[in-house]
Amino acid sequence: MKGYRKILIAVNGSKDVLSQGLRMAHDEKCWVTVVKVLPPNEGDLNLVGIKNIEDVLTSGCHKENAEINSIAETEGALIKTRFEEGDVYKKILEVAEEERCDVIIMGSRRRRNRISRFFGDNVVGKVINHAPCPVFVVGT
Repeated sequence: MKGYRKILIAVNGSKDVLSQGLRMAHDEKCWVTVVKVLPPNEGDLNLVGIKNIEDVLTSGCHKENAEINSIAETEGALIKTRFEEGDVYKKILEVAEEERCDVIIMGSRRRRNRISRFFGDNVVGKVINHAPCPVFVVGT
């Protein structure tokens, strides 16, 4: 990975992409930003019996952040973590541009049949087609 100074690792459900991405970035001494995109909340926020709705909505982020930091510590890497809410591929592209990343590393789940690949939401394909930089895809 010669010549890359800033790397964006987009974390999906599996943390394997983070471990592999950090190993790839390790030798280059790159700046690493990790992004986890959460789908927008479209539910009813008028829940009965909950005093602080923000604590409920962000509690999952704290757990995810702890897991991401644990993996980074295991790999001996310093990272910047960002949690974004919105359309997954658009947010990945926005963060890559904001952070001025030289490369995006993301995972792709192996699908079993062509029908699910054709009709599924192909986030990886959209990122590859619209990214301002090269994209490395790691099989998870």
